Amino acid sequence: MTLPGDAAKSLNTWTDLSGFQALRQSAQSDAKSALPAVAKQFESIFTQMMLKSMREASPGDGLGDSDAGNAWRDMFDQQMSVNLSQQGNGLGIAQMLMRQLGGATSGSSTSASDATQGNDWQQRLHSVAGAAKGAGTQVLKWLPQDAQAFVQQLAPYAQKAAEKLGVSVRAVLAQAALETQWGKHMPSHSNGDTSNNLFGMKAGGSWDGEKVSVPTLEFEGGAAVHRRAQFRSYSNPGQSFDDYAQLIADNPRYAKALNHGEDVVGFAHGLVSGGYATDPSYAQKIIAIANSPAMKAALDGLKNIGSAPNPSE
Repeated sequence: MTLPGDAAKSLNTWTDLSGFQALRQSAQSDAKSALPAVAKQFESIFTQMMLKSMREASPGDGLGDSDAGNAWRDMFDQQMSVNLSQQGNGLGIAQMLMRQLGGATSGSSTSASDATQGNDWQQRLHSVAGAAKGAGTQVLKWLPQDAQAFVQQLAPYAQKAAEKLGVSVRAVLAQAALETQWGKHMPSHSNGDTSNNLFGMKAGGSWDGEKVSVPTLEFEGGAAVHRRAQFRSYSNPGQSFDDYAQLIADNPRYAKALNHGEDVVGFAHGLVSGGYATDPSYAQKIIAIANSPAMKAALDGLKNIGSAPNPSE
């Protein structure tokens, strides 16, 4: 059986989830032929989730780690999991799944009794395809390739902050994306609740709101050191954007970051000159994200659906 183009593509690269729908359609029309493809897709997702859990169980960030580096590492893990599942028998998960669902694997035969025992495997296959789609969506939820979801949800708040600061929506969203790896990492409370802190705002002596204490990586004298710091916690993302905009607009330290319009370079260097971050590459990272294909595509998507202002205005 030849799978539809989208389904075939999904077996070779992790960046296109549209293949899940094609696989489900194939399973409905010819479930037995679609089983190997679904099983391999499921194995690749399971492998990636295993790699993700192993990463999270590691002692901590290395001295050379960064949000951008972590994003590329996650993308590498995703693609590696796909490659592993497609080579030979992979890790064996797909083979085991095919046997459980009644499909024949390479080098094996299917008896009449096996076929009898697999009377309901078509229904189970549809369930596996649905589960794979859900698991894949969860894994990829906040990676840079899902920048569009990040931008769509936060654009209204970013627009308000951008107008207050005299800068572009693109610049504000780029900084939030850098601080949180497109929403994937924010300071969290011990019970797992998010702080909604999208700009890494710390809780100094003048802050009387909710706080969260988490490990952080700071640069002191050009060297990265691990510290534990208290960060501000907000009830919703809008409060985070409002607090951030007020800080930048009212604090004389950040005067050089104001009123740059579409000049993201001037805005980013103004933040650094005011001491917003200790990372020596902070400005370059904001500029890179603002000019990235992911950001451009996300902003273009907003213009197409008419749900956010034109970032060039």
